[in-house]
Amino acid sequence: MAVVSETALLEQLHWRYATKRFDLSRKLPTETWEALAQTLVLSPSSYGLQPWKFIVIQDAALRQKLQTVSWNQAQVTECSHYVVFAVRRKMTEAQVDRFIQRTAEVRGITVESIKFYRDMILGDVVHGPRGAVAQEWAARQSYIALGDLMTAAALLGVDACPMEGLDPLAYDDILGLDNSEFATVMACALGYRSSADKYANLAKVRYPASEVIEYR
Repeated sequence: MAVVSETALLEQLHWRYATKRFDLSRKLPTETWEALAQTLVLSPSSYGLQPWKFIVIQDAALRQKLQTVSWNQAQVTECSHYVVFAVRRKMTEAQVDRFIQRTAEVRGITVESIKFYRDMILGDVVHGPRGAVAQEWAARQSYIALGDLMTAAALLGVDACPMEGLDPLAYDDILGLDNSEFATVMACALGYRSSADKYANLAKVRYPASEVIEYR
């Protein structure tokens, strides 16, 4: 049984757009942000490993610094909530063991009962071919979370703008991530659109479904 009607879902997806200007006077209600934060927590990832960290930038001075290395885009400082998506630079055996331990705790099972799962993960994203490109693999996972966040935002009537127009290395420097386990991938601005945003009422440009969806 559908929780949200098909019509309502499509209406909100048509309503949303990559918001360029936000209303500085409007902030997300606490309960709305908490729901969006939990959307990030609940986002799926390969093996369930969650190889990411979501950094919510609240400090105005810090946002100003980030704007200068984000093509000076106004969204960084105008939005209500600005979320930087960072991912693990590499996957280690210790990280996998922590995830396995967490799984055992949450599900009330023993670590030994899922040793096969631990070995499978290690053989893939730590010691296997994907281990050599772990940061790239983790970055792809983070886009799943971004998609979840943007869809959830649309359903809650919150505007969003995914942002790749930034200098990841400069972000790492400003946020003190240089020598950490994490590296910046992209960001997402959240809030409410400004009436001055000229892009708000432009028609959405998409190819017809017949061109992008194929049935076999």
